[in-house]
Parts: sequence; structure tokens; C-alpha cells
Amino acid sequence: MRNLTPFALAAVAAIALASPLSAAQKIGALAQDFKLTDVNGKTVQLSQFSGKTVVLEWHNPGCPFVSKHYSSGNMQATQKAARDQGAIWLTINSGAKGKQGHMTGSEAKALIARQNIQSTNYLLDARGLVGKAYGARATPHMYIIDGSGILVYQGAIDDRPTADTADIKDARNHVLAALKEIRSGDEVSVAQSRPYGCSVKYAS
Repeated sequence: MRNLTPFALAAVAAIALASPLSAAQKIGALAQDFKLTDVNGKTVQLSQFSGKTVVLEWHNPGCPFVSKHYSSGNMQATQKAARDQGAIWLTINSGAKGKQGHMTGSEAKALIARQNIQSTNYLLDARGLVGKAYGARATPHMYIIDGSGILVYQGAIDDRPTADTADIKDARNHVLAALKEIRSGDEVSVAQSRPYGCSVKYAS
């Protein structure tokens, strides 16, 4: 892992924020900083979690592939396991107003309570700036950033690209596998996979 100080991360973050729609993030590169508002109207910035492993999850509650992982409890269990290991989990909704999955803060709060979502924060990205900056294409689309601020995984949550809950049992959970390798000080063996799910519902 590269050893970047919080100051170095903040410096790169400032550059990233100045040009928020740069090319999609690349494995092994410093993750682009961002600011988004959570369901309570509070601003959350990626760089405030410097030194911690961060999982990003792109979310659309109306997508059957997302429902597969939430109705089964798989996503909540993965969120909880990650947080129990000290990771930060940021769920991001980039659905534009008028598009499937778009939610207001109050609607998202109700969903969190109803589905027992275990993420650290649920963030709203209705303009799609962060989603496009990261190249998020599907829901769910997963990213993992290590404690040095380096992107070490992006892709699907697992290796069973279906909407069938029965496939979860025998699937390789790429997120949990990557987190285990990070904790052990190993390189992430599967650093990239093809994300599957519904397209992110950007405005354009």
C-alpha cells in the first residue's frame, strides 16, 4: 500500500473536486475525493475517512438486482461485516429526479429503516457528478478504497450475475474477499470484475 498522509490526500482531493467529472477511477490510483449530502442534509466528504478502508455501493431501490441482495439480507450482512471490521460503507444513490430509484432524504430514511440498511451513510447524488466521476454503471456497483486512499477493487458484489436470490449461497462475495485480503496486508487478488445490474439512472 502507498503511504499517503491525510494532507497529501486532501491536496489531491482539492484537485479532484476542482474537476469533478474526470475519467473513471482506475485500480491502483488515488481515489477521487467528493462531497455529497446524506439523508439528514449533512455533508459527507470521502477524505474525512482518511486512514480507513471505505466501501462505495451504488444503489437503486427499484432495481431487481439490488432487490436480490437486500430482500435476502445479503447486502445488509455484507455491510455489517465490513463495518464490524472497521470499514466505512457509503451507499450512494445517483438516480436523477424523475428517474427510477431517485429518492429524497426523507424517502431514503424510510427505506433505511424498512430494509435495515447497515451502511455508515446513505448519500444522495441526484446530479450524478460522483457516479459519473467514478464510472458507476450499474446498481449495485461496488468500489473499495484502502486506508491509503487507493482504489483496490471495483466491480460486482459477487460472481453470480443474476437477480435470483438462490444464487447467493454459492457465490464468491468479492467485497468480503477483498476486505479480508486488505486486513491481511495482501494485494486484492480479484481487483476488478464486471459489474452487473440495472444501469445507473443518470439525467443524461
